[in-house]
Amino acid sequence: MSRIDFPVLNVKLVPVEKIVANDYNPNHMASPEMKLLKISIEQDGYTQPIVTYYNADKDIYEVVDGFHRFLANEMYFHLDQLPVVVIDKPIDQRIASTIRHNRARGTHAIVDMSKIVLKLMGQGWDDQKICEYLGMELDEVIRLKQISGLKEAFADHVFSKSWEEFERRVESGEI
Repeated sequence: MSRIDFPVLNVKLVPVEKIVANDYNPNHMASPEMKLLKISIEQDGYTQPIVTYYNADKDIYEVVDGFHRFLANEMYFHLDQLPVVVIDKPIDQRIASTIRHNRARGTHAIVDMSKIVLKLMGQGWDDQKICEYLGMELDEVIRLKQISGLKEAFADHVFSKSWEEFERRVESGEI
């Protein structure tokens, strides 16, 4: 059995001015769900800490998961501190973590997900790694790459022989 970490055992209160949103989260919450989150926090409190990455150079905590709990505080509660846990991972692993957390409970905007796929490809991730670490099927990754419209998204993709035949027929004028 692999080793499992328990960052949840290291919850700490952090001043809200040191917590910042990341710039890659494609998850959006509709207004009714945001209101429900407000009610949930009012009734139950903050039952889950915000997952963050601590940037020591800037002395800030970047949200990996829990953006809407963070946002609910800004919109409704105005608390001075929020509970956070810290994971220490490079940017590509933080992006993957954000997506895993979101996909385990919700949906993503498709265009934003295509940008995430391209960003991870730029970090050297191939289709298989994206599938494995983000919980996607290969056809979903391919569709997201198609949405991007970028030729680079398919630069390393291995196409079936039917595509080669199709390209040959187009080039010869048969199609």
